[in-house]
Amino acid sequence: MLSADANPREPGADETPSILSKAFDLLRAFNPNERVMTLSELSRASGLPKSTVHRLLARLVELGAVEHHRSGYKIGLGLLQLGSSTPAGYMRDLAMPYLTKLHQWSGQPVHMAVLRQYDVVYLERLTVSDAPASIAAVGARLPANCTAIGKALLAHENLDDLRDFLPSPLPAMTPKSITEIDALIEQLRNVRAEGVARESEESQLGLACMAAPICMHGFAVGAISVAVHPSLPPPPNLTGALRTTAAKIVRELEMGLARGREHWFPREL
Repeated sequence: MLSADANPREPGADETPSILSKAFDLLRAFNPNERVMTLSELSRASGLPKSTVHRLLARLVELGAVEHHRSGYKIGLGLLQLGSSTPAGYMRDLAMPYLTKLHQWSGQPVHMAVLRQYDVVYLERLTVSDAPASIAAVGARLPANCTAIGKALLAHENLDDLRDFLPSPLPAMTPKSITEIDALIEQLRNVRAEGVARESEESQLGLACMAAPICMHGFAVGAISVAVHPSLPPPPNLTGALRTTAAKIVRELEMGLARGREHWFPREL
């Protein structure tokens, strides 16, 4: 977490962007809705001149970070290889059999995510054919206070410190999002006591979720959730299924870390 007196400005905000910063601006122009983009589209999306984009693309193609695709460009598989090499990727790999079983049992979309600052980053999403379009795609980053999976993660932070660190007001994604810090902290205390988190249309209208943390040594290294329609009853004993699935993932992680991977854990054991 950031300290309470941390400068909210981005590091180097007054400096001329480096070539590396520009390269990342260009890479971030790609998104789930625009997976193949032309040079002109990348220039507009990144805010960089066409000449700069052209030079960057040539080098990124050489490095395997970007690939040619017909008349445009796409993210290269080299980045997929790098992204899958993270400790979070390892956790996702161990969790997949249990996420799949939860998905098959519930018949509903299942998610897995980790906390980064005050956002959740989605590692996995298992959906169903008739599920509504969701903003919680793999790699998506959403405000933690607006999601059940984010609340499950925040609930296992130091809540007294969290009150001072959180941005005020909290970000909102729908009219139902919690934006008052005191209201969120009170809800997080209940989440910690119950072991599951809930939200209904706080991140996306027409969507509700229930989530459980993946806790090791009192720290939530990740969380899982099941999405349902807010007007329909959730699957029976969904709370128990989430807790059981999270516990099985924890056992897999403990066995994996015991094989010489303790330093992959985000905190000292």
